[in-house]
Amino acid sequence: MQLTAGSQAPDFELESTDGPVSLAGLRGSRVVLYFYPKDDTPGCTREACSFRDSMSRLQGHGATILGVSRDSMDSHRRFREKYGLPFALASDPDNTVAKAYGAFGKKMMYGKEVTGTIRSTFLIDPQGRIERVWSPVKVDGHVDQILAAFDETDPSASGKKTIQ
Repeated sequence: MQLTAGSQAPDFELESTDGPVSLAGLRGSRVVLYFYPKDDTPGCTREACSFRDSMSRLQGHGATILGVSRDSMDSHRRFREKYGLPFALASDPDNTVAKAYGAFGKKMMYGKEVTGTIRSTFLIDPQGRIERVWSPVKVDGHVDQILAAFDETDPSASGKKTIQ
């Protein structure tokens, strides 16, 4: 199933570096839920660090950031500590949540079709509905796309538009 803007976001409950986390528990805030393949690999590290480096701007829009991969909690803790990531990382060991969001499946890697995590980001509104989907994600410039989406949909942005 392909999730689109306006769809109800699938609920989940996962273990995270901040303890148990669920979509229901995040109701009332906007959530940037991003799925990535593997801790401490080049693309995933660049992506996590770009979220880290833009944290104040993202939080200025009331966003909660949550990164999800199949890595173990020990791996997540090391990754988070190594790069000073100020947001939770959740473990989805069987890819159950990634599959529910369509962020796991066939993809091209180095010219070959493989099955794995499809780098994807979902912007979820305070009521648990999907506002925006990016899949597959290109890491460079991605956080700017998210910030532009906030500016487009945030009534407190008072007419500000970010040009891409």
